Amino acid sequence: MDARRWMERFAELVAADADRLTRLDAAIGDGDHGANLNRGLRAAVEALGPDLPPGKVLTTAGRALISKTGGASGPLYGGALRRAGKALGDADDVDAAALGTALQAALDAVRDLGKAVVGDKTMVDALAPAVQAYGAAAGDGVATAAQAALEAAEKGAEATVPMQARKGRASYLGPRSIGHLDPGAASTVLLFRALAEASDDTA
Repeated sequence: MDARRWMERFAELVAADADRLTRLDAAIGDGDHGANLNRGLRAAVEALGPDLPPGKVLTTAGRALISKTGGASGPLYGGALRRAGKALGDADDVDAAALGTALQAALDAVRDLGKAVVGDKTMVDALAPAVQAYGAAAGDGVATAAQAALEAAEKGAEATVPMQARKGRASYLGPRSIGHLDPGAASTVLLFRALAEASDDTA
């Protein structure tokens, strides 16, 4: 798994989709999710030095996201990447099992910070099923498991549309939050799309 390519592709996908993410957030949040995450990921990619091991790529990207991204996105995505990077340690190569452990660590970080569970209409609704699907398919290799994770993330994100938000700014809207795709879940899909594409490149 090419961690640098994963982060670069995530940044590219968010940049291309930033306007949609911001529109989604404008409906039920602060209206800045796309712009904030785009800015943070540009900084994250710029922060990556040459010849970093995968774990260091993720921790470096995570620190930059926390520093440069406004709103909840910085702490959540940054914390997730830092925790994932620490799980990988200094290993030069990452196999499917190690990446699964890192993804679980990322999910744990998001849960620890946001206190959200599946059904709260947050990024956890896409992240948790993606991590579970990855783990179930890890025996088939990174590329296959990453594709399974992407498909699960997509389904999880779509499942947020009929939900009433129970966490974050969207929860203030009560029943008016129903009928909208959660922006954090939408950007989580992009995280896993980037992983699937980066994994396929190196499969």
